[in-house]
Amino acid sequence: MHKLIIPPFSQQAARAVRQRLDSLAKVPGSLGSLEELAVRLGGITDTDRPVFSRKAVVLFAGDHGITGKGVSATGPEVTAIQVRNFLAGGGTINAFCRNAGARLVVVDVGVADPLDGAEGLVRRKVMPGCRDFSEGPAMSRDEALACLQVGIDMAREEAARGTQLLAAGEMGIGNTSPSSAIAAVLAGAPVEAVTGLGSGISSADLARKTELIRQGIERNRPNPDDPLDVLAKVGGPELAAMTGLMLGGASLRIPVVVDGFIAGAAAAVGIALRPELRAMLVGSHSSAEPGHALLMRHLGIPTYLDFGLRLGEGTGAALLFPLIDAAVRILGEMRTLAELEIRR
Repeated sequence: MHKLIIPPFSQQAARAVRQRLDSLAKVPGSLGSLEELAVRLGGITDTDRPVFSRKAVVLFAGDHGITGKGVSATGPEVTAIQVRNFLAGGGTINAFCRNAGARLVVVDVGVADPLDGAEGLVRRKVMPGCRDFSEGPAMSRDEALACLQVGIDMAREEAARGTQLLAAGEMGIGNTSPSSAIAAVLAGAPVEAVTGLGSGISSADLARKTELIRQGIERNRPNPDDPLDVLAKVGGPELAAMTGLMLGGASLRIPVVVDGFIAGAAAAVGIALRPELRAMLVGSHSSAEPGHALLMRHLGIPTYLDFGLRLGEGTGAALLFPLIDAAVRILGEMRTLAELEIRR
């Protein structure tokens, strides 16, 4: 981790993309946010003609001890059930990946179930679920670092496969609770402002969830100036691995698309570790989880879609993939004003 180097966002490539966009046979700026997206992608990849023919969502799975306190509408066994469902191709993220022409890679970094016989699973288990952070640290510092390394390693393995565009997905019942804790600590926000319904809990359960998160922060006293301390004390295995994927992708100039609230919390940890990561990430959508918009504003990462999603899995990121293709296709496929002999 200490040797990870993130290259700077290429202002030269970003300017070249902007100049190309302004030369095309269209009204300047008429494609709105798609143009800004193309400029961002050019700067991340350091090219004025980025291409993303090979895409992948890397979905990390892990369990959380705090789930036993009723912070989720479903039990912790659903993490393993859904992992098997994803491997069989039956999840929302599977459908969205097929729609986007992307591969789905499912990684066990911290599921309590051994997942025996789960074909196609990438097995990188660091622990069989993390501990209840409302009572004590969710992970040790070494465990958090090990999970972070899983994500970095997955980014490198995807790069070796020729993957040009990544998104970090997740599956972990109860993982909006650690995400809320991370958001509260790193963004300096009230716990109430960053805690939502998650899987669809009742208002009474939401009040209990909020109090448990506050209790976890008070007991663990995570240091906001030490993002690894925050990640270990109130985070979780899949959150750490998502952070690693973002850092690893950025180090290789592979854009990593940030999904919703949980991915936003992972990005917050990554940016706290390496501030230069901020410019190398691509936001996807505005989650219905109340903490997400607050986090993305705090991080300064723009988002492009708003469908009221709050599913997770990487679904919002996968929905952005086709728009990313559209944004970069115009750079290579549209004709210029000069080619059409049009004078402005």
